[in-house]
Amino acid sequence: MIRGFFRLVGLLLLAGSFIFLVYDGARWVADQALQFTRFGQLWNDVHQTSQAAFKAWVEAKAPFLWEWIVKAFLDQPVFAVLGLLGILLMLLFRPRRPLIGYGRD
Repeated sequence: MIRGFFRLVGLLLLAGSFIFLVYDGARWVADQALQFTRFGQLWNDVHQTSQAAFKAWVEAKAPFLWEWIVKAFLDQPVFAVLGLLGILLMLLFRPRRPLIGYGRD
């Protein structure tokens, strides 16, 4: 049951990734300039105070972590982040392979 839920979440993340890829592509065609929507920008648009609280929490725990890892993660395109997380969830929670040579009654 849990495996199916996480696979569904992974599939929804992949669908969101495709939507943002099409959105960025349409914006590229309209503006004649390639600009990707950054993950940090999307998070800031959705809920700005949570991003500021997360930044304060990370800097309190490990200041170097924000500069080297989290900031680099937030500067990536949304379609890449959602696609990577979706693929990761789909692979981690894939169904088990059937056992060969064992009868199932």
